[in-house]
Amino acid sequence: MKIRVLWIFFLCFTVVESITAQQDKPLTLKEAIRLALENSDEAKIAEEKVHTAKSELNVTKNTQYPDLKVSGQYQYLTSPNIQSSLLGGTGTDKEGGAGDPPDINQLLLGQVNASIPVFSGFKLKNLVNAGENRLEAARLTAVSDKEQLTLHTVKDYIDLYKARQTVKLVRENLKSARQRVKDFSAMEENGLLARNDLLKAKLQESNVRVTLEEAMKNERILNYRLATLLKLPSGTEIGTVEEGMDMIPVPESDTVAVSRSDLEALRYREKAAENQVKVAQSKFFPAISLLGGYVALDAHNVLTVTNAMNFGVGLSYNLADIFKSKSDIKLARSRATELQYTLNQYSDQVDIQVKNALEDYRLALKKFEVYTESREQAIENYRIVKDKYDNGLVDTNDLLEADVDQLQARINLAYSRADITRKYYEFLTAQGTLTNYINK
Repeated sequence: MKIRVLWIFFLCFTVVESITAQQDKPLTLKEAIRLALENSDEAKIAEEKVHTAKSELNVTKNTQYPDLKVSGQYQYLTSPNIQSSLLGGTGTDKEGGAGDPPDINQLLLGQVNASIPVFSGFKLKNLVNAGENRLEAARLTAVSDKEQLTLHTVKDYIDLYKARQTVKLVRENLKSARQRVKDFSAMEENGLLARNDLLKAKLQESNVRVTLEEAMKNERILNYRLATLLKLPSGTEIGTVEEGMDMIPVPESDTVAVSRSDLEALRYREKAAENQVKVAQSKFFPAISLLGGYVALDAHNVLTVTNAMNFGVGLSYNLADIFKSKSDIKLARSRATELQYTLNQYSDQVDIQVKNALEDYRLALKKFEVYTESREQAIENYRIVKDKYDNGLVDTNDLLEADVDQLQARINLAYSRADITRKYYEFLTAQGTLTNYINK
C-alpha cells in the first residue's frame, strides 16, 4: 500500500514538474525586441565596445598630465676607503697627524621629480582627437549593431510566427483529410467507391501527417533559437501574436533619406586615421617640457643636503626620426586613403541596399494582394470541385489536388502577411531609422 502511494506521489510530482518546465510566454514583436536589446549577449558586447573605447581615450588623455615621481633610498655601507678634499685632503687630524677617515656606514637619499609636457609637435593633441573620433565611431557602431540585433530578432520572431501558422493550417487540413478517409472507408465498404480512391485519400493523409511533423519540428527549433537569443528560461514556449505586424504604405518616391550609423561611424574612423597622420608628422618637431625637482641627501658623518630644489626646461629631439618617420607617415597616409576609398565604396553599397529593400517591400505588398485573391479562388475552386466530385463529374485526383491547392493558398497568405513586416523592418534598417521607429 505504501509503495502504491509513493508511486502515485512520484507520478504527480513528475507531471507537475513537466508542466512547470514548459512555460508559456506570449510576446509581441516589440516586446521581443526589447528583451533582445536588454538581455542578449550581442547587445552587451556592443555596449562593452563603447566602454573600451572610452577607457582607451582616458588612457590617452592621461599622457597630457604632468609626471610626478617620488623616490627614496637607504643604503648600508661597509667600511669604505674614502679620500676627498672635503675631508681635509689627506685625512689628518687637528695636530697635523694622520686622522682616521669618518665612519660612513649609511646613506639616505630622497628625490621628487616633476615633468610637465609643453610641446610635442602636437602629438598629444592629435592622439586625443583620434581617441575621441574612435569613441564616437564606437558609439555609432554600437547603434548599428543594435539595429542589426533588432532585425535579427524580427526575422527569428517572424520565422516562428510563420511556423506556428503552418502548424495551425496543416492541423486543420489533417482533420479534413482524416474525415475524408473515414467517409471514403464507409463508401468503400458499401461498394460505392473503388479501393484505389480510398488508398489515394489515405496516402494524402499520410503526407499531411509527415508535413505536420516537419512543421512542428521547425516550430520547436525556431522557438528554442528565439528563446536563447532573448535569454528566456529553458523550456519557455514563446507565443507569437499579430500585434506589431505592420502594413505601412510604401513610400511613393524613390528618394529616401538615409541616416546609417555604420556609415557615420566609418566617417569618424576616417577622421581618426587623419589624426594618426598628424601624430606621425609630430616626430619632425622637438619635445619641450618643464622640469622641477627636490633632493635630500644624508651621508652619515660626512654630508647632509636639504632644500636642494631645481627648476628648468627640458628639450629632446631624435635626429634619426627625420629619416625614420617618413615610413610612419607614409603608412598612416596609406591607411587614411584606404579608409576614404572604403567609405566611398560603402556609401554606394548603402544606396543599393536602400533601393533593394524598398523594392522588396513593394513586392511584399503586391504579393499580399495576389495571395489574398488566390486564397479566395482556391477556397471557391475546392467547393466547386467538391460539388462536382459528389455528382461524379470529377475523379478523386481532382478533389485531392484542389484540397492541396487550398492548403498552399492559405499558407502563402499567412506567410505574405508576415513577410510584409519583415521587409518593412529590413527597409528601415537599410535606411538607418529602425531604432527611431522602435523607440516611438
